Amino acid sequence: MDSADWRETTYRDAFDKEIRGLRRRLESDPRCTAEDLEGTLKSLYIMDGADWLGRGEVQDTVLAAAIAAHETIIGELKKL
Repeated sequence: MDSADWRETTYRDAFDKEIRGLRRRLESDPRCTAEDLEGTLKSLYIMDGADWLGRGEVQDTVLAAAIAAHETIIGELKKL
């Protein structure tokens, strides 16, 4: 497995896990809104920009997947 393969696998696994978790949250908490998820997304953006100690490639990949998953679910909610 080359370096691109592990990154893609790590990203896809983290993205899928985050999507499942967000959908479970929405199903179990009817008060959860797109605005709630946007608050979490804002925090994820801050974490992404606050890498002064260096997270490493794995955590950068997982964080990118979490951000993308939140953006995806928020987009779906706003289409409703």
